[in-house]
Amino acid sequence: MNPHLSQLHAYPFEKLATLKQGIMPRVDKEPIVLSIGEPKHATPHFIQQALITHLHGLTQYPTTKGLPELRLAIADWLGRRFELPAGSVDAESQILPVNGTREALFSFVQAVVDPGARPVVIMPNPFYQIYEGAALLAGAEPYYLNTLESGGYLPDFDSVPESIWQRCQLIFICSPGNPTGTVMSEADHLKLLALAEKYDFVIASDECYTELYGDESNPPQGLLQSAWHSGNEAFKRSVIFQSLSKRSNAPGLRSGFVAGDAEVLKHYFKYRTYHGCPMPVPTQHASIVAWNDEAHVEHNRQLYRDKFTAFIEILQDVCEISRPPASFYVWLKTPIVDCEFARQLFAEQNVTVLPGSFLSRDSGGIDPGANHVRIALVAPLEEIIEAAQRIKEFLTK
Repeated sequence: MNPHLSQLHAYPFEKLATLKQGIMPRVDKEPIVLSIGEPKHATPHFIQQALITHLHGLTQYPTTKGLPELRLAIADWLGRRFELPAGSVDAESQILPVNGTREALFSFVQAVVDPGARPVVIMPNPFYQIYEGAALLAGAEPYYLNTLESGGYLPDFDSVPESIWQRCQLIFICSPGNPTGTVMSEADHLKLLALAEKYDFVIASDECYTELYGDESNPPQGLLQSAWHSGNEAFKRSVIFQSLSKRSNAPGLRSGFVAGDAEVLKHYFKYRTYHGCPMPVPTQHASIVAWNDEAHVEHNRQLYRDKFTAFIEILQDVCEISRPPASFYVWLKTPIVDCEFARQLFAEQNVTVLPGSFLSRDSGGIDPGANHVRIALVAPLEEIIEAAQRIKEFLTK
């Protein structure tokens, strides 16, 4: 067996199941699950229809690189969304379709990391656990970069020791952040791009939440956008990961893409031809129509705005709570230990939230996830309102 398997932590939801084991919540309250970031809004009908219309494509072996029409649709979307000049992203060499970003984030590390060079993979802390698992299984040492309230829940690159930068082969950033919803600025990107140039590492930017934001006039900045503005028109050392799961409420479609540095993607493409994970042809056609439409995405954002407004309005007089710039998460500070908060809330109110410490590691004597819970506002509005009222009752006690 791979010796690195023993280094893997239990997944957060395994820990949550153990935490809840043996608890019998109140039977007079229907369960409300706000622990998993799984969108519950309906997948747009036109995406479903495109999938059905192209089911005849099941007779074809899909190619690793995907349909040219899909890569062109993605390139056009990148240009529109991130204000990049036409043709600035080459659909042939700078885009690869993937079966959801979870798969891609994991496999990308296996392709990029050289395990014989004492590699370090830097990641925000708290983090999406795939970052850590991928690093460990690639033979790399994870370095946890704390994102603290005092720093606006953003990574402080100046705090990373020189010795870590020298061994760094890959850094994960997540903007908008999971679980905090904070957004990195162009200045943040430019600082990191300069470090990547100096120390020769790759930036993997997880941008799966960029389309869920509060201010319609101020969408989150993307890494390729910042790279272009800096004169890095080849996007050297920059790779982004995007998905239709959150943007288009299609988590089951398993559709996303990787884009950026053509040289890095050339090697990743070679890896993927052996990895055996091309996107099915019907899925590709459904993805084309999804990337070509923005009306459903604007509607989706409004649904989340309504839920944030209702949730915060109910809770703001009993706890410190504010809307993050983006994502669908509330990163709530808890008055007691986060695991105990989650246990008691489940037992007394039948509401499930995720302890923040399940998403973080102790680093430098600090566990930045401790005394927080992540609340995913994915349920229908009426459930979100009911959950907020129950949490308020719980906090009032």
